[in-house]
Amino acid sequence: MRVRFAPSPTGALHIGGARTALYNWLLARGSGTHPPGEHVLRIEDTDRERSTPGNVEQIFEALRWLEIDWDGDPVFQSARGDRHAEVAEQLIAGGHAYRSSAGAEEVRAFKAANGNRGFRGEDEGAGAVRLRMPDEGATVVRDVIRGESIFEHRLIDDLVVARADGTPVYHLAVVVDDLDAGITHVVRGADHFSNTPKQMRILEAMGAEPPVYAHVPLLHGPDGKKLSKRHGAASVQELRDAGYLPEAVRNYLALLGWGYDEETTFHTTEELQQRFSLERVSRSPAVFDEKKLRWMNGRYVRELPVDELTRRLEALTGRRGLGEAVAITQDKISTLDEFWPLAGFFFDGPAHDPATRERVLGAPGAMERLGQARAALAELPGPWTIEGVEGALRRVAEREGVKPKLLFQPLRVALAGTTVSPGIFESVTLLGRDETLARVDEALDGRQAA
Repeated sequence: MRVRFAPSPTGALHIGGARTALYNWLLARGSGTHPPGEHVLRIEDTDRERSTPGNVEQIFEALRWLEIDWDGDPVFQSARGDRHAEVAEQLIAGGHAYRSSAGAEEVRAFKAANGNRGFRGEDEGAGAVRLRMPDEGATVVRDVIRGESIFEHRLIDDLVVARADGTPVYHLAVVVDDLDAGITHVVRGADHFSNTPKQMRILEAMGAEPPVYAHVPLLHGPDGKKLSKRHGAASVQELRDAGYLPEAVRNYLALLGWGYDEETTFHTTEELQQRFSLERVSRSPAVFDEKKLRWMNGRYVRELPVDELTRRLEALTGRRGLGEAVAITQDKISTLDEFWPLAGFFFDGPAHDPATRERVLGAPGAMERLGQARAALAELPGPWTIEGVEGALRRVAEREGVKPKLLFQPLRVALAGTTVSPGIFESVTLLGRDETLARVDEALDGRQAA
């Protein structure tokens, strides 16, 4: 088996493109492939204005982050222009194609005069190269996912395969590139399905057999409309920057249109390689729901060893010595980017949020309870433990007959500056005696001064 991922580098790698890359990669790396499959990366960069080096690098960057590798060097379609032109001339020489100067208006006029039959032109010796389509019969596309479809030749225009200046159009370039690379399975988005009968006709004219085709379903948002930025993250880079883990993204993308069974949701990458098959891919559009991805990512975050999660967070934040903070926040975050807003106060001091301080510390009795908490903690012998801190604070709440939240929340705001933090007992213990008491004193003094 030899498959390919062939993106056009016109911007960041879209989530739908990433799923296509993943499906091809899983097929090539599947344990049931004998001999082992190969995964080719082809950059379809014939749009010279949009296919900038920066956009090409975005493709490489996204695939590397997803840990989707490829075999051999990437193939650049723009470097194969001579080969494409050669095939176009061969098609003409073999009587399978001709040159025509017919434009869009002429094509429309022909179709209107012939009951919407596909355009048929005449050889004019100049102009674009058109592939001759038969007037009778049909091309049958057998797709692993979509089943069998019949396309009547009489409805298909003679296909432009090269422009008047000799540059190939997409259909010719992709067919020649796939054929020369020995691609056995073409796995791509369903939006390419209507191109397939045209490309099969080119292959037939070249005397070649078609590959196995599989067109994966399109991605929609939860509202049923085509996936776009309005649904949240739309590219791999956006998912990375939002703090998702590549292994969670791979797992979630694999499930967008495919399932191993009705129960299994979580798969390791090795299990995906073992279990994935085109036959279990649905033909119906799949729904990308970032809420579900976030839920899945949270599970992955919580199951990472603390040392590994610390390594990733230190790489993300550029800070060191995060291990203890990671340990007490791991079960409270779903993405990596949630860590610093939750735990940054350990390192940079309380957040500056005057409104929250006023609302919480200005509440009736709040400062008195904060003072009582401070006194209890000051009497606590060291070194502090989570159990010791919890016992001291809960005894204050019981003694004063107040709900624990009314005691803990002012303390949390004094330490973190916000009402959201890791567990209050863990936070106090991690900050330690001197820092905890200093921050509480600062809150008490600041409030009294106000």
